[in-house]
Amino acid sequence: MESGTRGEAIATFDLAAVRRFADLAVEGLSAAREEIDALNVYPVPDGDTGTNMYLTMEAARRALREHFAGLDGAEGEPDLRSALTVYARAALLGARGNSGVILSQLIGALLRRMGQGGPGDRSASLMAEGLSLASDAAYAAVGTPVEGTMLSVARAAAAAAAVAAEDPEAHLGDVLRATAAAAHEALARTPDQMQLLRDAGVVDAGGRGLCVILDAAETAVTGQRSVTAAAPIGTHAIPQPLPADDLTADGPAYEVMYLLDAADEEIAALRARLAGLGDSVVVVGGDGLWNVHVHTDDVGAAVESGIDAGRPRRIRVTHFAEQIIRARDRRAQKAGPRHGRAVVAVVAGEGLAAIFRDAGALVLVGSPGRRPSTGEILEAVLASGAAEVLVLPNDPDSVGVAQAAASEAEERAGVRVVVIPTRAQVQGIAAIAVHEPGRAFDSDVVQMTAAARGARHGAVTVAVKQAITTAGPCEAGDVLGVLQGDFAIVGQDLFEVGTAILDRLLAGGGELVTLVSGAGAGDLVERCQDWIEATHPGVDVLVYDGGQERYPLLLAVE
Repeated sequence: MESGTRGEAIATFDLAAVRRFADLAVEGLSAAREEIDALNVYPVPDGDTGTNMYLTMEAARRALREHFAGLDGAEGEPDLRSALTVYARAALLGARGNSGVILSQLIGALLRRMGQGGPGDRSASLMAEGLSLASDAAYAAVGTPVEGTMLSVARAAAAAAAVAAEDPEAHLGDVLRATAAAAHEALARTPDQMQLLRDAGVVDAGGRGLCVILDAAETAVTGQRSVTAAAPIGTHAIPQPLPADDLTADGPAYEVMYLLDAADEEIAALRARLAGLGDSVVVVGGDGLWNVHVHTDDVGAAVESGIDAGRPRRIRVTHFAEQIIRARDRRAQKAGPRHGRAVVAVVAGEGLAAIFRDAGALVLVGSPGRRPSTGEILEAVLASGAAEVLVLPNDPDSVGVAQAAASEAEERAGVRVVVIPTRAQVQGIAAIAVHEPGRAFDSDVVQMTAAARGARHGAVTVAVKQAITTAGPCEAGDVLGVLQGDFAIVGQDLFEVGTAILDRLLAGGGELVTLVSGAGAGDLVERCQDWIEATHPGVDVLVYDGGQERYPLLLAVE
């Protein structure tokens, strides 16, 4: 591709620019992560868009670095096309949540087009064409596209790139500068396109993350930082990774690991605090960046110790039981030809994990802010050793991730994978209750899908901040009732809100109510069960101890 300059714009798209972009995108998202997470129109702390986008880009950067490390000492120069392929594939496998999946689609379509360019092609034209293809791919990846989201920002950026590239004298830097500027303008318009954003006084979180990434692209190519970008240029050397999967049966239950941005003088006190929480304490690093490792029974205290010392990120928690299951699954993966059928379920708490394991499912424990990636679901599917796999995402943000993993498993290993689009934990319970490995696969899919769709679901949670919801404004501490995924009630009492949601669900009829108790529920489930028996004596009730965070009560009516 051509090189040269026009004013301050650089027209070089090469390996060096790709590596600069990978670093700058991660650094920018790291700096803006909390801000993006906070751009959340819902009052429960489910806002993890910044975290999901950061983890997606970090997975891509890590793979790119490993790719280059593997080429050290090899003959010949690294190939741009292979590097772009590695980066795009890693973004797909590392995608988390809807925002991560959409972002991986944008990256994949863009880099495929850029990788097709030859020595005589204009980088400016390739970038414009790639951004147009990326926008189209992102819209196609979403079942029902909604304006006022990162889709709108991506489309505006692509349109600006096309206009800029029409100038035959324009170089890549000119296109990226126009693209980033248009993205910021489109982001500012998102509240005009979506009522919830306007009521809450915020812009779209995914769109904000995309602006950070486009700013990084502009800086990587032109060498000049966008006026809207706050992250510093340059990278820290990340300390050596710490051991994983080293828990023992007679030790603490959890392994906690994270990177920590902290002043060197804070580390001695951090080590002392962690030593009081468990064993196998290792804190390595320097110059403000540290890698932290501890075995403990108190995950929250271990993370809070990091918060007291600085800013933890890339937090990873491994449970001893999960470690054993992973080791068993790895052994199963190596055991031989695939046969039989398996179910992989994403669950939101240890109690729920036990329910699904008892039903024979392989379990991935996730929650808002800790949702599994495409790669993690793919690993579980492949590790099952089964020729047929059903995936229960049990969460709206994990449906797209699961579908991406399913496609990859079929392409890579020929596994037949179907995602049952369960958007709530209780829908997953309903689906696995009718799972029958002995029936025909297609019939099993139909029965499980029908059971999931037939489970009208709701939930009760507590607002942690003032916000605008689909049920109206709320204050911190208000009790919120959720009906079919939307906020429907703002109240003050857990029991009153819970029974109001039950009343609405039962108004359409029903023979079975499922109640799942979460953290902080107290006697809520027992009181709701008594209410059902008194007001709907012909309805059966199933009660589970789910242990899920943030939602004292999950419920479904079938």
